[in-house]
Amino acid sequence: MDKTQRGTLNEMRIEMEDPLDLLRPLMASHDPHLDALIVPSEDYHQSEYVSTRDKRREFVSGFTGSAGLALVTTSDARLWTDGRYFLQATQQLSDRWKLMRIGEDPALEIWISENLPADATIAVDPWCVSVDTAQRWERAFEKKQQRLIQLSRNLVDEVWKSRPPPEINPVIVQPLEFAGCSVAEKLKNLRDKLFQEEARGIIITALDEVAWLYNVRGNDVSYCPVVHAFAIVTSESAFFYVDLKKISAEVESHLRENGIEVRDYGAVNSDVLLLASNELNSTIKGTQTKQLNDEKCGAMEIDLNKTGDGQAGGKITISYGLTLLHAAMLSTQNSTLNPVELDGLRKAHIRDGAAVVQFLVWLDKQMQEIYGASGYFLDREGGIHGKKHLKTTKLSEVSVSDKLESFRASKELFKGLSFPTISSVGPNAAIIHYQPESSTCSELDPDSIYLFDSGAQYQDGTTDITRTVHFGKPSAHEKACYTAVLKGHIALDAARFPNGTNGHALDILARVPLWNMGLDYRHGTGHGIGSYLNVHEGPHLISFRPHARNVALQASMTVTDEPGYYEDGNFGIRLENVLVVKDAGTEFNFGDKGYLSFEHITWAPYQKKLLNLSLLAPNEIEWLNSYHSECRDFLAPFLDDAEMEWLKKATEPIAVN
Repeated sequence: MDKTQRGTLNEMRIEMEDPLDLLRPLMASHDPHLDALIVPSEDYHQSEYVSTRDKRREFVSGFTGSAGLALVTTSDARLWTDGRYFLQATQQLSDRWKLMRIGEDPALEIWISENLPADATIAVDPWCVSVDTAQRWERAFEKKQQRLIQLSRNLVDEVWKSRPPPEINPVIVQPLEFAGCSVAEKLKNLRDKLFQEEARGIIITALDEVAWLYNVRGNDVSYCPVVHAFAIVTSESAFFYVDLKKISAEVESHLRENGIEVRDYGAVNSDVLLLASNELNSTIKGTQTKQLNDEKCGAMEIDLNKTGDGQAGGKITISYGLTLLHAAMLSTQNSTLNPVELDGLRKAHIRDGAAVVQFLVWLDKQMQEIYGASGYFLDREGGIHGKKHLKTTKLSEVSVSDKLESFRASKELFKGLSFPTISSVGPNAAIIHYQPESSTCSELDPDSIYLFDSGAQYQDGTTDITRTVHFGKPSAHEKACYTAVLKGHIALDAARFPNGTNGHALDILARVPLWNMGLDYRHGTGHGIGSYLNVHEGPHLISFRPHARNVALQASMTVTDEPGYYEDGNFGIRLENVLVVKDAGTEFNFGDKGYLSFEHITWAPYQKKLLNLSLLAPNEIEWLNSYHSECRDFLAPFLDDAEMEWLKKATEPIAVN
């Protein structure tokens, strides 16, 4: 990661006039006059993570979180976001903005319906909002004859004079040894589905779906190895819509060999209409799997076995701007990995776990040498107070994050980080998706909790892990909270459940230990993770949110296990592993449903001095001992003698009474 990019967008924003003062005259002069402008977070592909030039909502509001929705009216400005970002938003929004807390305040469409006048005109760029979201808004607006109109030009782009230009990053081929399934096989399976649905074709808009289907990767979005592209597949043809300057001879050969025609990115607009009228033809002869009855079939958009929205829960991700094409819609609601992808994911997590352990060994030593901390193992206050003033060296949230990245970068097949590292000390750890910046980040404190949530992109898999540590003497309250989080983490990991169970039903398992203390957390418990793709992948998830009911967990899905607790102004705790759903192999099979369980594939120790052992049941201690034993076995080949000695100490068995 280029460290000079941290804070760049906000720094540019500070130097210019407030976007609100530039947008409102455009709204007033628009025909028709606009009473409100909605600015979503998403790009033209409904991506959760977007390129810098697509961060329109961030540019308008100053809020840098990945999820949010801005509303600008003639006299008001409001920002909706979820519980992960409440504290962050209060710190980043100016006094001209009002924070709307999702789940606590009225939803955007309800607020508009209740607060804007009858016949109000509300505008949105139709390419930046999904069709199901736009239709939900329209239903709410009908109550007062309010109108949602589709803008022909994005007003934010017109006032964003310093908007970064498009980057020309090359498309690369993901080799079969990592993909595990050929493009030809994927297209055959997809065309079989089209035939079953009597559909003429499919338009694929989600970036990770396009990359997965065609076995290509890119670098158009930071931390996500995707390329800005659309795909259209019919019974006979396949198309790849991309900036042609990104296509090398090797990539073009790879696509052509699989019957895929490369067309310019903007051509998708006209080709969608051709598909709808059955006039879309390719210059490359494809493989027709089955003959369709043209009178019965229509154009169709479906979610594939991959989806790019970790919070989506199976929603249709096609943009509102493409609604002319669809006659029918289907979501397969499935995000399973093939055996090769799962094998690569396991190997990537072992190497990644070794990097995390190497980081902890280094950080433990630095905290003792620079700050006189008691360290990772001793549960007492540091013996040399003020030692940090005797050295010019200091550790910051950014500098230690960079060090962690360097350990990962030394590992085989490393391609970059999978998201900006959440490196947070003390009160900053209570900001759930905190992102430190060099100019404002905190110095590490031996008397405070340190939480780091991080991950990497390896060519054979994507990783995501969170650990929380303390290098001084944690308080009894901090220990009780950490122990409750770990108990919930273990409960979910150890769950067995029948086929057909969704993540909404499982979410409670991770919360009960916290609920017993009168505590909770405001984010979901788990999201899917890609195979050298997006770190958030759905449509399944484990969450209290209603849309977690939409998709049942299936064998070979991945999902994270990440409960937490956050005390504003004091500390935050989160523990996260990646799990693979597998057959449980239960003794009985009531109802012939089949039963599932989890396999954890993340490897890094839990800090025992943060535990109140009296709160752990014998089976939980046995789980912890078993997990730590596996950590030693899996990570040993990647650690030197000193690192291995540290890990042995960190994972010594706890006596079970």
